[in-house]
Amino acid sequence: MAAIYLKRGLDLALAQQVAKQLMACDALGYHARDESEISKSFEARPIQAAPASAASFSVGAAMPILVAVSVPPSGFVAVVCVTTLGVLALLGGLAAQVGGVPVAKGSGRVTLWGALVMAVTAGARTLFGRAV
Repeated sequence: MAAIYLKRGLDLALAQQVAKQLMACDALGYHARDESEISKSFEARPIQAAPASAASFSVGAAMPILVAVSVPPSGFVAVVCVTTLGVLALLGGLAAQVGGVPVAKGSGRVTLWGALVMAVTAGARTLFGRAV
């Protein structure tokens, strides 16, 4: 509990006193701010998130569609899958950078889940013999 204040240069007795005092006033706020490093700047902003999400979805959906109309049927599935995963990687990396997390981690996560969803969809199509 007081370790944060020890790192900031307070001696042990004062660090414990500060931590106890802050816990007595607002334990949840103390924990969020000082131990979890959550501040007002990290709160959700739905008004800003909605247009960003809509724009990201539109760009992400437009690219495979543009590729799909310009590719011959013989290479359609492979080219659309590769393009879709590329766009997912790009947008995942961009979102990670904006969110302040490692770009490779964000990009990889979005690409991995996108590939998994495409594989499950292809598996369902194979299993049921229908386009999904």
